[in-house]
Amino acid sequence: MNTSVVGKSSQGKLTLRHLYDKYSMIIIFVVMFVLFAAFVPYFLTVRNMTGLLLSVVTTGLLANTMMFALASGDFDLSIGSVVALSGVLVALVLNRTGNVWLAVAVGILAGGGVGLINGFAVAKLQLNALIATLATQMMFRGVTLIASNGRAVGIREVSFYSFGSSQWLGLPGPVWLLMVSFIIFGILLNKTVFGRDTLAVGGNARAARLAGVNVERIKMIIFTIQGLMAGFAGVILASRMTSGQPNAAQGLEMDVIAACVLGGVSLKGGVATMSGVIVGVLIMGMVSNVLNLLNVPTFYQYLARGSILLAAILLDKLKQD
Repeated sequence: MNTSVVGKSSQGKLTLRHLYDKYSMIIIFVVMFVLFAAFVPYFLTVRNMTGLLLSVVTTGLLANTMMFALASGDFDLSIGSVVALSGVLVALVLNRTGNVWLAVAVGILAGGGVGLINGFAVAKLQLNALIATLATQMMFRGVTLIASNGRAVGIREVSFYSFGSSQWLGLPGPVWLLMVSFIIFGILLNKTVFGRDTLAVGGNARAARLAGVNVERIKMIIFTIQGLMAGFAGVILASRMTSGQPNAAQGLEMDVIAACVLGGVSLKGGVATMSGVIVGVLIMGMVSNVLNLLNVPTFYQYLARGSILLAAILLDKLKQD
C-alpha cells in the first residue's frame, strides 16, 4: 500500500515537472499579458499591438537561427554587427547603382559570408564559439564603421522602403515575414533530419559523430544560415529606418539569446522548441513595450533587460537540475 502511494506521488511529481518544463513560459506570458492589458494604459490597442509585433521582428528573425546555434551547443555573438554591416552595405550599393535587388542580395550574402567565417572558425579550426564570434563581432562592427565613416548612410531609392513599410491584411509586411520564418524554421527543427541532427550534436557531439552525423557540416550550415538571416534582418531594418546605421543593433545578440533561453532553449545544447522561442521573443518585446508606454528612462530599461537575461539563465539552470 505504501509502495503504491509512493509510486503515485513520484508519478505526480514527474507529471508536474513535465508540465512545468513544457508550459511554464506560456503560462507566464499569458499572466503578464493579462496584467499589462489590465493596468498599463494604451497597451491593448490595435496601434500598440501592431507596434509591439513590429518591434520584435529583428529579434524574432534572429531567434529562429540562434535557436539552432544554441541547440547545437554554440553561440553567435556577431549577429548585431552583421545586421549593421548588412544595412550599411545595402545603402551604399543602392545609392551607387540604384538597383534594389542587387543591394538586397549584397546585404544578405555579406551576412552569409560572415556566418561562413564563423562556421569555419568553430567547426574546422575548433575555436571556442563564444570567443570566435566575439572577435568577428568587433571586426565587422569596425568594418561597418569604416565603410560608413561612422555616419548613417541615407537611402535615396524610395522603392526600397516598401520592404519595411508595406501592409497586407492590416499587418505590416515585416510581421508577415516573421510569421513565415517561424513556420519554416519550426518545420526545419521538428520535421527534418537536419533538425534532429542539430539536437543530437548539442546533446552529445561525440555520440552524434559515432552515429554517423557530420558534426562539422552541421555547425557550418548553422552558422552560415545564422549569418544569412542576420543579413536579411539588416535589410529589413535598413528599409524601416530608410538608412544604413553603423551603430544599429548594438546588444541585439543578448536580447536574442535571452529570448531563446526564456523559450526553453538550453544553453547546454540538445533542447529547443519553436513555440517556446516565439513566447520568449514576445515576452522580451512585451516588457520593452510596456517600459516605453510607462515612460521608463532608457537607463532603467537596460537594467530590466539585464535582469531578464539573468532570470533566463537561472531558469535554464533550474530546468537542468
